[in-house]
Amino acid sequence: MNAIIMYTFQLLNIKHGNTVLCCHVLFDLFEAVIEDSFLHQGKRKKLTALLRQKGISDSGVLNAIGSIPRHCFMDSAFSENAYEDKAFSIAEGQTISQPYTVAFQSQLLRIRRGEKVLEIGTGSGYQSAVLCFMGASVYSIERHRKLHDSAKVLLHKLNLKAHLIYGDGTLGLNKIAPFDKIVVTAGAPIVPDVLVKQLKIGGLLVIPVGNSKEQRMLQITRLGENETATIAYDGFAFVPLIGEHGWK
Repeated sequence: MNAIIMYTFQLLNIKHGNTVLCCHVLFDLFEAVIEDSFLHQGKRKKLTALLRQKGISDSGVLNAIGSIPRHCFMDSAFSENAYEDKAFSIAEGQTISQPYTVAFQSQLLRIRRGEKVLEIGTGSGYQSAVLCFMGASVYSIERHRKLHDSAKVLLHKLNLKAHLIYGDGTLGLNKIAPFDKIVVTAGAPIVPDVLVKQLKIGGLLVIPVGNSKEQRMLQITRLGENETATIAYDGFAFVPLIGEHGWK
């Protein structure tokens, strides 16, 4: 119990900038083979500075990106490049999105602490980690068992409490709905109406929609039972969203 209390205290410190101490406590507690060196931390600092230059201004997003060890969510072969603003391949033919894309989607969500957020496409678990770190109550669905299992283990080791579900994310999670926010981390051919209907009135859906090569990022606000407002941003490319209400 003392160790858990100690970690909670240090986690609050990390959110206020004391990154080094919290990371060391976290990794010691779980005896994980995870190295978060001063070099990694320095690279994260440079990454957050780059994201600011690119227009990311949400302090909660920047704090999360600057604190979470992205290299832990990637194959060790890519660890030296983990803090470049690039996407990298992971298992099952999927990718870990570039940090700017993760930050941009997270910023569009306008996360408030305690909000219930549904993520479609857990992947490596990195986006889930960012949302958890920002204080959201995260539910994340992944259709690949291998990715689901590995993300579950890693997030547990990092003491980030997300509810991970194995299944078809395009169906949403009606038994837990409505959600304050929903984020889709794969490119959809259309906006699944089933996801819009699982939003609270006033809730936000952030989803890339387009063809298999390029998508527009849509920020959709549910204004009423059958009314939405949409803002679109160009220039994104995701792996396809596979499922009953996605690509077949």
